Amino acid sequence: MKTSLKLLAGLLLISNFSFGQTFTKKIDSIIKDNYKKNPEVGISVGFINNNEAYYTAYGQLNADTGMAINKNSIFEIASITKILTSNLIAQAVAEHRIKLDDYIDGFLPKGYVLNENLKNKIKISDLASHQSGLPDIDFGKLIEQNPQQPLTGVNEETLITIINNCTELKDYGKYRYSTIGYTLLGQILEKLYNKSYDEIIRKKIITPLKMTNTLTKDFNVQNRTAGHNPNGGTQEFFNWNVTAPAGLIKSNTSDMITFLKAVLDKKTAIGKAAILTEKTFYKDKNREMGLGTNIVADDKNTIYLKSGDSMGQSSIIFYNREKNWGVIILLNQRNSKMRQNLLTAVYETVLK
Repeated sequence: MKTSLKLLAGLLLISNFSFGQTFTKKIDSIIKDNYKKNPEVGISVGFINNNEAYYTAYGQLNADTGMAINKNSIFEIASITKILTSNLIAQAVAEHRIKLDDYIDGFLPKGYVLNENLKNKIKISDLASHQSGLPDIDFGKLIEQNPQQPLTGVNEETLITIINNCTELKDYGKYRYSTIGYTLLGQILEKLYNKSYDEIIRKKIITPLKMTNTLTKDFNVQNRTAGHNPNGGTQEFFNWNVTAPAGLIKSNTSDMITFLKAVLDKKTAIGKAAILTEKTFYKDKNREMGLGTNIVADDKNTIYLKSGDSMGQSSIIFYNREKNWGVIILLNQRNSKMRQNLLTAVYETVLK
């Protein structure tokens, strides 16, 4: 009997190893083929299966150094920052500091004065699922004014003016992607903890997980990738200023896989919070939303995902909690079409 058990354990080990090898080779083949067709676009990919991490990367950090991109190379994860912010909100809920169905009125910093039509209407969950109905920052106009650093002139006074001048929520309860919503969530977190957003995210996510290459302030590091706009021109990393909770973070595949491990571990504070963010807070015929997380389901799988775009880089993170796998894809060019094609190829070919 003991011999049979040992044999079974050995077979299972070989089977898992074989699956891991196949899993790795298939994804690497997809990424390599993409790079051959688009050698101007650098790419770094991390994937996790049953807590085992794998990495692949192609391209150069920039045209000057000739250094190869690897799992430690720094990219802009842009709006993927929002799932970190929503995780912090969910952690605050777990700590009984706030409830998702609380109205935002009493949690906003001084200076914000909601119009009577807006009072006791917008909930925390509305901000986090992009259905608050609040007006947003005009990114298109800001990019026209300063394509390298469009958020330079956006400060708290800008936000206060936008919110205080709002007299009606024209599309409350309907999905409309919102930068200002996540900026307000960050400010609410600052009021709850009496700390800066930077201090909060470091204390609750970055430091506990030892994400040493996840940056919030100084981005002038040697392993930083050069960003490129859709036409191939060089693009600076964004300084998000007051809108940091909506897109600030710079990171790499190694650290983001560490984050995914925590997300998929139900025993961690981050994992428990992530489960709350995965609940449905908005749904129509076109989309289903958790807290900052898109939910895509078919008859076999439920995938949680979030993409990110700056003016010079594109990224996406997606995972399947039930099957215990996750993927992070980082590109050093703003190219949402390529990102989507890679997502589709990896999912349909390997993970489905």
